[in-house]
Amino acid sequence: MDIRFTPEQQNFRMEIRAWLESNAPTSRLPSLDTAEGFELHRAWERTLHKDNWGMVTWPVEYGGRGCNLIDWLIFEEEYYRADAPLRVSQNGIFLLGPTIMEYGTDEQKKRFLPPMAGGDEIWAQAWSEPGAGSDLAAITSKAVRDGDEYVISGHKIWSSRAVFADWCFGLFRTEEGSSRHKGLSKILVPLDSKGLTIRPIAQLDGDPGFAELFFDEVRVPVSNLLGPEHGGWGVAMATAGFERGLLLRSPARFQAAASRLIALYKKHEERLSDGAWAQVRQAYIDAERFNAATYALVARVSQGQSISSEASANKLFWSEMDRAMHRTSMSIMGAQAEIEQGLDAIDDGRWLDGYMFSLAGTIYAGTNEIQRNILAERVLGLPKGA
Repeated sequence: MDIRFTPEQQNFRMEIRAWLESNAPTSRLPSLDTAEGFELHRAWERTLHKDNWGMVTWPVEYGGRGCNLIDWLIFEEEYYRADAPLRVSQNGIFLLGPTIMEYGTDEQKKRFLPPMAGGDEIWAQAWSEPGAGSDLAAITSKAVRDGDEYVISGHKIWSSRAVFADWCFGLFRTEEGSSRHKGLSKILVPLDSKGLTIRPIAQLDGDPGFAELFFDEVRVPVSNLLGPEHGGWGVAMATAGFERGLLLRSPARFQAAASRLIALYKKHEERLSDGAWAQVRQAYIDAERFNAATYALVARVSQGQSISSEASANKLFWSEMDRAMHRTSMSIMGAQAEIEQGLDAIDDGRWLDGYMFSLAGTIYAGTNEIQRNILAERVLGLPKGA
């Protein structure tokens, strides 16, 4: 695939490259799943927003630059080239923000998008429940309408960023007697609401990257309903499409990791077998394949086509590529791979952190088993299992 950029796009690339060289942190920030790291990442979001780099595809009035998706891919390439910090606001800017633009009222857009772009309000997801993870339609948490308010009761789990975030977006059952995909609504909830208890969940590394949320008659205004009442399933699937498809994982993330993997291999090349190089080479090829496929998909979207099963295919590919890439890194480092800190740690434990996170990639954004079912049924036309 021959990807050629216009002079305007090349100028845009040079503009963001120069800005990042002048503004990006010169050393890695602490984990965003710690209190200190979270606030340092929030400060970085505010630095990005100062010059409208927070989310370049958003309209200018909401804190963006009005760029197209090709510009966003260019931005991401330069962002990862500069090794800039991970985006603590990704649940908002990549998932909820585009959904608000599609389904939100004018008042909601004005209220929620600017502080989201500026890092002033960080968002968590509140979808999964103890009995409704991959089967999201099994949600039982309720939001009962009482005049101009919803009264929310229920239990959410695996809410990413919820320990330190400001708001959450979730699905709740608003129609009495409804089941499965019907009768659900997407509602925006402040995490400091009375009656809402947040219980941290430690990740493999011990940091509280997730939380359980317990809603005990939490009251929120009806104006926090996003999209149609009882029609939240379609709204949630739009958000899931952004998560699985284009926005959550740009090709640049994996291209940068593949380049670091090559450097890691060369550092240890003398004691490694040919099989290790084959795995490194495959990681590079897969990252480039994903890049080419994403540019092709963006070209189709730019022509007015929508994303459907491509979102599931994308999610399958990038999650398994990420896991394979980090498994290769662990194999290259050998026993040193288990050292996260100290003089003997390689790359300050970055590969180990990435490896542990990659293990979750086949689960979040819809498990890969579910994505395979979607492709089997909707693309291949295979019958549903008994």
